[in-house]
Amino acid sequence: MRRLGASGPAVSDIGLGCMCMSGAYGPAADDESIVTIQRALDLGINHVDTAASYGKGHNETLAGKAIAGRRDEVLLATKFGIRRESGKMVVDSSPQWARTSCSSPSGG
Repeated sequence: MRRLGASGPAVSDIGLGCMCMSGAYGPAADDESIVTIQRALDLGINHVDTAASYGKGHNETLAGKAIAGRRDEVLLATKFGIRRESGKMVVDSSPQWARTSCSSPSGG
């Protein structure tokens, strides 16, 4: 574990990236993904990384199901700087897109 900043939260040295749990590299199984996230928590990994663009919001919903009842154990990281437009990925870290992403469960 390491502390973020002088007085920030403690985060595990190893985190769990969840992009592959929403079909980024081929078929994914929700039940298996949920068990994987929960096992990572059991092993002391508390950094779970997701993004609204993974599976058009599916990944964040999946992570939410996996950490239900254990939210206080998790340092959840999510990203918003990539959006899809006409089937293409667009990099957009504008203040407007940040606000839209924070107010929409699927990141816009």
